[in-house]
Amino acid sequence: MNGKERIANILQRKPVDRIGLFEHFWNNAEERWRSEGHLRKGESLADTVSIMAAYCDILVMRHPLAGAAKVAGRAARAVRIPLINAGDGPREHPTQTLTDLFCIRRELGTLSGLKIGLCGDLKYGRTVHSLAPVMAELGSEIVCIAPPALSMPEDYLERVEQICGRRPEQTESLEEAIGTLDVLYMTRIQRERFDSDEEYQKVAGVYVLTPEIMGRARESMRVLHPLPRVNEISPACDPDPRAAYFRQAAEIGRASC
Repeated sequence: MNGKERIANILQRKPVDRIGLFEHFWNNAEERWRSEGHLRKGESLADTVSIMAAYCDILVMRHPLAGAAKVAGRAARAVRIPLINAGDGPREHPTQTLTDLFCIRRELGTLSGLKIGLCGDLKYGRTVHSLAPVMAELGSEIVCIAPPALSMPEDYLERVEQICGRRPEQTESLEEAIGTLDVLYMTRIQRERFDSDEEYQKVAGVYVLTPEIMGRARESMRVLHPLPRVNEISPACDPDPRAAYFRQAAEIGRASC
């Protein structure tokens, strides 16, 4: 293996299409997938990481359980291999945050002094759990837009307050908040996070961004979404130049090349 070649192992326990693009963005790299047979036999996550580390230079992990990245991180440090958290359950999603930062900087020219509204499923939405503290650290103000049942968890509110000395504003009204925002970060209501369809239906469709609501926003405002969307952004918004979510998705390729 020459100096430019690197092997990336992907440990994926949660279905996702876009992680399959990872190999395409790594020049001179091999991608190896470990069978889930070892999991059915009772192998621990820490042991899996230790074994996979013998065959790669970096490990990328996506897991359905909150806290899995911490367990894997400890094992990775023990065998001295970098580990990238590509999402662990409803906890956090730091790689998506990197994409979001690239997009916001490209669209608005800065990451500081902005007012960013996080809208939708803030309880289970791991993308906003990662994004809010980082944007606060960079000097931007956070507004949480969600119904009480899907409000931002207290520990993330406290983390933002500790970082910037200001607790995020909380509101249920997208219509009232949108006119003050520089960035609106929409998220889908995640059906798979609810114990029953009945509970999901209580909040499904609570926020739908339409051209009429967009009419209340600033001309410089940008709309982001980690995708996929369900019905929280009307397709009628797509031609609006402020709709940046597809350009945001394109940042995955730009940031990885």
